[in-house]
Amino acid sequence: MHDIRFIRENPEAFDAGLARRGLAPLAAGLIALDEERRAVTTQVQIAQSRRNEASKLIGAAMAKGDKDAAEALKAEVAALKDEMPALEARADELAKHLKEALEIIPNLPGADVPDGGGEEENVEVSRWGTPREFDFTAKEHADIAPALGMDFETGTRLSGARFTFLRGGMARLHRALGQFMLDVQTGEHGYAECNPPVLVKDEAMYGTDKLPKFAEDSFGILNEAKKIEIETDALNASIKSDGEALIDFLDLTRLIRKNVEDVDAITESDNYPALVDQLDDMLAAYEKRLLDRVKRSNEIEEREALARKSKQISSLYLIPTSEVSLTASVMGELLDEAALPMRLTALTLCFRSEAGAAGRDTRGFIRQHQFEKCELVSIVKPEDSEAEHQRMVRAAETILERLALPYRKLLLCTGDMGFGARKTYDLEVWLPGQGAFREISSCSNTGDFQARRMNTRYRVAGEKRTEFVHTLNGSGLAVGRTLVAVIENYQNKDGSVTVPEALRPYMGGLEVITPQ
Repeated sequence: MHDIRFIRENPEAFDAGLARRGLAPLAAGLIALDEERRAVTTQVQIAQSRRNEASKLIGAAMAKGDKDAAEALKAEVAALKDEMPALEARADELAKHLKEALEIIPNLPGADVPDGGGEEENVEVSRWGTPREFDFTAKEHADIAPALGMDFETGTRLSGARFTFLRGGMARLHRALGQFMLDVQTGEHGYAECNPPVLVKDEAMYGTDKLPKFAEDSFGILNEAKKIEIETDALNASIKSDGEALIDFLDLTRLIRKNVEDVDAITESDNYPALVDQLDDMLAAYEKRLLDRVKRSNEIEEREALARKSKQISSLYLIPTSEVSLTASVMGELLDEAALPMRLTALTLCFRSEAGAAGRDTRGFIRQHQFEKCELVSIVKPEDSEAEHQRMVRAAETILERLALPYRKLLLCTGDMGFGARKTYDLEVWLPGQGAFREISSCSNTGDFQARRMNTRYRVAGEKRTEFVHTLNGSGLAVGRTLVAVIENYQNKDGSVTVPEALRPYMGGLEVITPQ
């Protein structure tokens, strides 16, 4: 979330940052909206102040016996009382519009982030390791792993596309990778291990910039009350259009019947009784339909009111990454400076709808709806965030190096960074079966962007002032993609896969996974 005060004071700099993201200038519109909000808020404050003052003067006027003055003051108070609700409603409406406008604007890129329109303009910073030379044609993991226990067919049959059922050696190797990552990050890099919920409220998703911008990329779990709310909205919209049309038709039907009754020539006709009966039937049918709709609406509204009373209206979301749970664990808090930096890690299931990746990586284990990831989160003072970013990237690199997996480090350009990031490094691992580097970790510094949405600050030691913290997040690593990298880099000609030495203690000393 952006600071409107910064935008007011630095409109050119704000628009310049947006331009680097490929966006049109927005500062002028935001400032105009904020000025209107502030003006109306001032009107509310002036009216409230005058109302309080006039209320006090009424008593003084009565004490002096000046009834005319007292009555005039009473009239003024009453007028202000009538005027203020509309002003307050307008102020709230403008504040809501400003918030909605600000919350969908991405973070501004850091000064050292390269400009560019897409991934082809990312900057390679370094490479580590030498790709293995095979004495046979290296295969992709999707061609090797099914014989080793990576069961795509069962996963699809159980849950649909982009789900996989792991068995035997594949399941064990997957578990070993996750445990290895946690041990390295907690034992060597000082991250505190956590086991957070994978279902979170929308406030947590909003605070970590996943809502409202990326709702379609997430799996939401609607409770009964939320379903009622949605059904009520849909029904009310239907009643507003269809119901009004029914009422218009009823009025028209009544008018036709009345006109027919007033025409002697028609009333004497043999067709008149049948016509009246037909109109009466239509009238009764539409009246019943309308009453049924109103009844249903009332029932739903009663149930919705009950749900609201029980405070059950919030929806829950399956986390797309435990960045959400870990970062939001300090949502709304005022931290002591001595508690910083906070370094948190968790190995959790993650869930993504991959709405924006239709048609990409449909084969294999690279892009799944459900996957595991060892997440790294840091919460630090502003002056420490750049150094912490480098430290986090190094923690992710360590896993790849211990597994002897060749990789490269990229500094993402402005056109390829995520919504909440001000600077991002990607690590891409070499996949010999594909003959390409593929992303396996993304480490981002969001600055105070998430902290403002979460309202998370720290108290500066020895001072009364507070400041927003900086938050950082990264993968250390994505377990499924690391499994893919191990399979492809450690494959053997006979279809088996050698277990990397670093993982053998987690595999009971097993050195090779052979086809089942």
